[in-house]
Amino acid sequence: MDGLLREYFPLVVFLVIVVALGLVMILAALLLAVRNPDPEKVSAYECGFNAFDDARMKFDVRFYLVSILFIIFDLEVAFLFPWAVAFGGISMMAFWSMMVFLGVLTVGFIYEWKKGALEWA
Repeated sequence: MDGLLREYFPLVVFLVIVVALGLVMILAALLLAVRNPDPEKVSAYECGFNAFDDARMKFDVRFYLVSILFIIFDLEVAFLFPWAVAFGGISMMAFWSMMVFLGVLTVGFIYEWKKGALEWA
């Protein structure tokens, strides 16, 4: 039993340090934070909402559409990195599979562009 406790001791120390550090940071933010919001600080941010407004108001869905499209295309482009790393050792089937994937990605991007989904104004 003593050997088992000795093996888990670094984990317990790590958890204690993490919890203590987290509490110190939260308390420091509560004690040291400056609380004087100016008009620019409480103005509408990237989403176009006022910081302190009615939560049941109508909103522009274009912000969410652009953000979802960004996430979709960003994640799909992330598939290119492992493919590029292994490019020297891939087969022709893997190469053409990626070309089809990129073709579908490009067609989807052109479709969204032509539909005006990426236009903000």
